[in-house]
Amino acid sequence: MTRAALLSPRPSDRTVDLVYFNAGGGHRASALALEAAIHRAGLPWAVRLVNLREVLDPKDSFRKLTGMDPEDVYNKRLARGWTLGLAQELKLLQGMIRWGHSTLLRQLQQHWLATEPDMVVSLIPNFNRALCEALASTLPGVPFVTVLTDLADHPPNFWIEKGLDQHFVCGSPRAVQQAREAGYSDDRIHASSGMLIRSAFHDAKPIDRAAARISTGLDPDRPTGIVLFGGQGSKAMLGIAKRLPDTQLILACGHNAKLAHVLRALPSRAPRLVLEFTPDIARYMQLADFFIGKPGPGSLSEAVQMRLPVIVVRNRWTLPQERYNAQWVREQGVGLVCASFAKVAKAVDELTLHLERYRAATRGIRNEAIVELPRILQSILEGRTLELQFGCTRASGRPAGSWESGTTEEKLWRNHPGMWRRA
Repeated sequence: MTRAALLSPRPSDRTVDLVYFNAGGGHRASALALEAAIHRAGLPWAVRLVNLREVLDPKDSFRKLTGMDPEDVYNKRLARGWTLGLAQELKLLQGMIRWGHSTLLRQLQQHWLATEPDMVVSLIPNFNRALCEALASTLPGVPFVTVLTDLADHPPNFWIEKGLDQHFVCGSPRAVQQAREAGYSDDRIHASSGMLIRSAFHDAKPIDRAAARISTGLDPDRPTGIVLFGGQGSKAMLGIAKRLPDTQLILACGHNAKLAHVLRALPSRAPRLVLEFTPDIARYMQLADFFIGKPGPGSLSEAVQMRLPVIVVRNRWTLPQERYNAQWVREQGVGLVCASFAKVAKAVDELTLHLERYRAATRGIRNEAIVELPRILQSILEGRTLELQFGCTRASGRPAGSWESGTTEEKLWRNHPGMWRRA
């Protein structure tokens, strides 16, 4: 093997792992959106979606014991609105993760050794210390990147773990500042202009909205709200619909077919469109004038991208990691924040009275994360390659030619088995 062959890994051979799980649905959606963005950018990488639950429980022991996946428990709670107390439960979960850290490390080390990625991108919180340390100990120098899928961190130990050899992609100035406060240098912090969302929200073409509303049974001239609580829906939608009998609504229930059935039977003095799961949310947002829902980072970003002012709540039932998002809505002037949806009728009146002002604020936000993230990841991966080519590993900081015995090429191959592909 020649020195040139060893020190010139082929770009088409790069394997990038995107780590996600199905809790809430947003992490998987972000992973799929990032996979599509990488392909859209023309990067010649093999992208693998890695469900962390399947890595940690390959035999489905939890499902066999309980009849459901761990994520299903969380998702059912979201659908039923049982979110009070999750802040305290999060601390318990984080304590359990710390208690099981050594076991997690062994499982993840075995996974990385078997799969040998060239870069790992995490789109999940809470597990990043174990993910990063396991990768560093098995494949030294392979970059580990955490892409925050929330507008800001919920410290401590949620997204931004201190003292790790990793990169962060942050979708807001607040998240950038949090990474700096955690001790990371600017070369490890990469700012994007917003949350990564599916290309459908960027590529939506103008439509004849009046005709499209008529075709779905809606009044073309009524102000219209779209009510959305993620892929699992929420019982809160029932209360919203009851409080807005005179407001034309599109109610997107996701996978919650039972909720959709109840909403269809609810009396109303205004036309309504009740949806179950659909991949065409961008199209239905085009039929709406404003958004009502929880302050989830994905739904908020999608609504703002579609130029819909928002109405959200922030209270004890709001997921702890989503509470900053309500502050972001106020700071950006893109909508209203209520203490509860008991005030939703008043909020709708206020929003529709000043709809153009709020809509103008949404037009002032330009989210180009779909273009920025592939470029950021490419720069991180190429930066790692250059460090090795020019004789220094990020993991050790030692010159590549300074090992005690063997040629530089032999030592590079031995100490970094996952970084190089044999010619």
